[in-house]
Amino acid sequence: MTQANRKKWMVSSPVIVRTQAILQKEMVREFLAELISMYVMMVFGLGSVAHMVLGDKFGSYLGVNLGFGFGVTMGVHIAGKISGAHMNAAVTFTNCALGRLPWKKFPVYVLGQFLGSFLAAATTYGLFYTAIFNYSGGELTVTGPVATANIFATYLPDHMTLWRGFLDEVLLTGLLQLCLFAITDKGNNPAQQGTQAVVIGLLVVIIGVSLGMNSGYAINPSRDLPPRFFTFIAGWGVQVFRAQNWWWVPVVAPPLGAYLGGIIYLVFVGSTIPQEPPILENPMEYEDRKIRVLPMTTPPKMETSSLAPDSVSRDNRPSVWPVAPVGDSIHIEQF
Repeated sequence: MTQANRKKWMVSSPVIVRTQAILQKEMVREFLAELISMYVMMVFGLGSVAHMVLGDKFGSYLGVNLGFGFGVTMGVHIAGKISGAHMNAAVTFTNCALGRLPWKKFPVYVLGQFLGSFLAAATTYGLFYTAIFNYSGGELTVTGPVATANIFATYLPDHMTLWRGFLDEVLLTGLLQLCLFAITDKGNNPAQQGTQAVVIGLLVVIIGVSLGMNSGYAINPSRDLPPRFFTFIAGWGVQVFRAQNWWWVPVVAPPLGAYLGGIIYLVFVGSTIPQEPPILENPMEYEDRKIRVLPMTTPPKMETSSLAPDSVSRDNRPSVWPVAPVGDSIHIEQF
């Protein structure tokens, strides 16, 4: 088979054509966008945690925050225009609950996020396999001085109780969602076009460096549950779910916090932003059209005032009102 025939066969192959058609479907592209963006974010984030836990001089808590924060930035660049780059089941839940995203897309987004996070945990385990066993002496432990399960999922420190950790996750995720709405609110003071990814990444860094020590700031079911499940099947055992009975908190608390944060922003900030009246794109053109349709007889007598020609006269009757011609539309952008 010549190269030309091979190329023609590849282009016209029913399997390739069918695959291309499937990949062009909106929900498939959103699923893949969430999967890949979540994978990239989690590989960078979990890798930074591995450096802090396993590397004597290679990592730090600040490095963890930077790893997750700028991992989020890269994820937004990957999926921002396709799925919105949620990379967080709590964010997806809030957008669905507030009517910004159809509920039918919720399982698609969350499945993509969970699968991407699980694959990232597996990748991190493969990359740091020898370092993990060297650090722990060949034992995969969840708690104790050589614990390594905390590379993949969050665990409460000794000074925290379960319910204090629950409230911590609610608050932190609420702050995350509130700030996300502010960053993307075109009716307020959003991040400049092209800078949203960096600003959102900085938001994650700020949450981590200021409020992260109490619960590990999971603030994301998609970040915590899939890697925890990976450690369960990779050798750490059922203790990853039993330790401190914490596993369910990063699943339940973030959606609650994100929803409350979104409601607080929309009620107390978003609804109070003054809405500017629509501005006609070309008032002079409308004025010319309006003048052309006036009768050629004696024009109607109108009162004048010191205001603009198109203002209201002293007797509260409109003097001259430009009327948009039929077929023209005025677009009011709403957030």
